[in-house]
Amino acid sequence: MVSIIEPCNVTKEILTTGGLSLPQAAKRFPPYRQNRPVAPSTIFRWIRDGVVLPSGERLHLEAVRHSGRWLTSEQALARFISAQTPQLDVDPVPAPRSASARCKEAQRAGRELEERYGI
Repeated sequence: MVSIIEPCNVTKEILTTGGLSLPQAAKRFPPYRQNRPVAPSTIFRWIRDGVVLPSGERLHLEAVRHSGRWLTSEQALARFISAQTPQLDVDPVPAPRSASARCKEAQRAGRELEERYGI
């Protein structure tokens, strides 16, 4: 019995625009450390292990396995890069308060409760 699986975005992209092997995907990136090119093994690690985002989430490069090799697409690479790029036009996350600031705020809230409710 064969089950029909709905193709994912990257599969559709590979079928319509052509896929990229891992060496081809690696060549899409400029040289990195010590002016050395990105290796196909790095692309595989991005597929298998992903990268950790500042939020703690893990982001994986979308890819499919076909005939014993991995394929990805230009669009998947673009989504992977975009998801790692911070949005600078949104409000920045406020810095966490220091211990003394939290203590002062707790004392102020306690005084307010006493005034309002006589606690």
